[in-house]
Amino acid sequence: MALTTRGLLGLLSGMLGPMKAYASEVCRKEHSHLALSLMSSSRGIGLIVGPAIGGYLAQPADKYPGIFSVNSIFGRFLYFLPCLCISLLAIAAVIACFWLPETLHKHTEDTMLNSSTEAVEEPCSDLNAEQSGSGCLSLFTNWPLMSTITVYCIFSLQDMAYAEVFSLWAVSDRKYGGLSFSSQDVGSVLSISGLLLLIYQILIYPLVANSIDPITLVRAIALLTIPLLSSYPFMPALSGSILQLALNCASFLKNSFSVTTMTVFNILMNDAVSQDLRASANGLSVTLMSIFKTIAPAVAGVIFSWAQRRQTAPFLPGDHLVFFMLNVFTVIGLMLTFRPFYARNGTSNH
Repeated sequence: MALTTRGLLGLLSGMLGPMKAYASEVCRKEHSHLALSLMSSSRGIGLIVGPAIGGYLAQPADKYPGIFSVNSIFGRFLYFLPCLCISLLAIAAVIACFWLPETLHKHTEDTMLNSSTEAVEEPCSDLNAEQSGSGCLSLFTNWPLMSTITVYCIFSLQDMAYAEVFSLWAVSDRKYGGLSFSSQDVGSVLSISGLLLLIYQILIYPLVANSIDPITLVRAIALLTIPLLSSYPFMPALSGSILQLALNCASFLKNSFSVTTMTVFNILMNDAVSQDLRASANGLSVTLMSIFKTIAPAVAGVIFSWAQRRQTAPFLPGDHLVFFMLNVFTVIGLMLTFRPFYARNGTSNH
């Protein structure tokens, strides 16, 4: 039942590709970084706050007996409250969509008068339009796009595997290399990361994006991710406020690295195609990314279970193996950002 529900949720969630295209079209070229970063940030915050909602509101009759009775619907259905809250948020999002302006219009006299301005603002899109004569099928022969999507999928797999491992590792017992956290403790860490992530995306990321070449930024983040992930297995040696500080800092850095990487790839993918193919390109990228993200939890779970049986191994004992494997995916993604695999259009956002 859980797998069926999760599958239906995925089948009914096809808005991410159009949202990425919309974010790049609804504002001017010079503001596309901020638009896509805010979209990535909002999604990243959702992925962080979502588990926090589940952690705080799951089993409410046990956690908040003064508010929720054991004999009520919340006592009989332990996870009804977080599902109800998420459904209400989804309804609010649907209502908000009615106020969104359309970005693709039929050509009128006004748009024809602005054609020269659009030609100046989006020269790379015109170039791609000339190269995309066969429509959506041309996406598969657009190597700058496909190489970007491939690297994007690798980093998405690593990010999803980390998200899966983090909660398992945090709640596992200290004798197995975990932190012995409760679901509320994990929710608190993720909530703090979400708040800091929003501040980072609004105030810091635009400055970084405007001063560093996109693919160079991805490479730098990948290099910084390796020592960051390597530090996680040593955190069980800490305790109290020092542990909380270290874990919150590490969680924020990892999530900010992930959101920045995803934002950069979204920009590179939109730059690799003309406007009329952006929705299709983003839909293709989301489809392939979803396949990798489907595989990631299973891979992470298998590696985590294997690591629990290697607590006394002489090489990479316990959770050292888990975070080492996450770094393997990081290194693979880093290597694929170089030629001859990675290709990029001649123009740049910077």
